[in-house]
Amino acid sequence: MYDNFAELFAIIKATEKLEKAYVRDIISPTEYEAECNKLIAHFKTLSSTLKDIVPSIERFHDTYKMDCPSALNRLVTSGVPATVEHRSSAAMSSTTSAATVAECVQNFITAMDSLKLNMVAVDQVHPLLSDLSASLNKLSILPPDFEGKMKMREWIARLSKMGAADELTEQQARQLHFDLESSYNSFMAALPSAGT
Repeated sequence: MYDNFAELFAIIKATEKLEKAYVRDIISPTEYEAECNKLIAHFKTLSSTLKDIVPSIERFHDTYKMDCPSALNRLVTSGVPATVEHRSSAAMSSTTSAATVAECVQNFITAMDSLKLNMVAVDQVHPLLSDLSASLNKLSILPPDFEGKMKMREWIARLSKMGAADELTEQQARQLHFDLESSYNSFMAALPSAGT
């Protein structure tokens, strides 16, 4: 049990250091995103294992006086790297390329199909929604308050509060599919037509 506590402590501390390094521009966005995704995955796996012993990560954080607010935000609240959450349109120069649009379409279809195939565990759904959110954020033609971006952020935040092995209920899966479908339709309507 104490080994798991040590692992959880180490993941939270490492995430805090990674967040500070990213904010100070010590690490590149690409390296940051890869490492942050690893830490988030390890955190989800470990926290679902410890959910009976450590029901509240915030309480664990406070009990051991960790002082890691950035890590708590990244691991518990957001659940995705800052590069995904705040993808800057300035960093993406050719964002309206056909490849990026194709990637978004592929991610929408993959997410919807996975739900139809009853893949409803958090560790199955979360990566698909993270990929979709990342691809939507690459497109500068979509406003920051675009319906699909907002709904994916909401779902990612909701899934981040669940354990990796937890499953969506039938009602949640149906609502997520509906949100994906309506976001996809809004996405297709937001694309410029070929004549313009």
